[in-house]
Amino acid sequence: MTVPALNVLERGAGLPLLALHGFPVDHRLMSGCLEPLFGPDEPIRRVYPDLPGLGASPGDGISSTRDVLDRVDAFIDEAIGDEPFLLVGESYGGYLSRALVQRRRAQVLGLALICPMVVADASARRVPARAVRRPDPELIARLDPVEAAEFTDIAVVESTEALERFRTEVAPGLEAGDPVAITRIRGEYGLEEPIERGDPFTAPTLIIAGRQDWVVGYRDQWRLVERYPTATFAVLDVAGHNLQFERPELFGALLRDWLDRVAGEPRR
Repeated sequence: MTVPALNVLERGAGLPLLALHGFPVDHRLMSGCLEPLFGPDEPIRRVYPDLPGLGASPGDGISSTRDVLDRVDAFIDEAIGDEPFLLVGESYGGYLSRALVQRRRAQVLGLALICPMVVADASARRVPARAVRRPDPELIARLDPVEAAEFTDIAVVESTEALERFRTEVAPGLEAGDPVAITRIRGEYGLEEPIERGDPFTAPTLIIAGRQDWVVGYRDQWRLVERYPTATFAVLDVAGHNLQFERPELFGALLRDWLDRVAGEPRR
């Protein structure tokens, strides 16, 4: 059977960087937060796929996170081959990225995890109480009730700037995707075995969490640190699950530092 191709956006040329978005949005989440960090001559080829069943990627044959992982692994063979590459994952994409490192650790020159999902079972996550750090009730009152509910569902910063980023980077992905495939994936959301196993991953790593992230939290992420001995671990205040546009300057500085650390490493 022919495996359906993933929808993908590519920018730039050079060392591949694969960026995996969360669930159930699409590639615009990743291109929106990463593209402003790169100049026109940066020698990095950014690869932004829609995960299977999400965005414009078909969900045929996808019934679980295991299927998603296998499909993305096959996509790497097609789009990157055996080249070294960088890996960035957000939320669910961070969960997948950690598993991909186990399969391809010799290829991955650096790993960045943005609000990564560590515990698949939402009821078992250690998350903080909901806390909106920068409320703007007048802004929210002017919104359509459906949009207001979607935006405030995880917003820690209720600002015009955050709303515009939500509208362009998050909301379109929520409307896209295959609802039947999404339901199937939700039903088999976790991987069976522990992800981190064997030797620690020693390439430059970045783990960023939001102090007010009530979706995946920040405490479970700390459990990863000893498995990634070269990791920078940052917990940002006034930031939740959309920390990339709630604290954009600090987010950008941390990502650029990670890229600088990768560039300074001797090639394996």
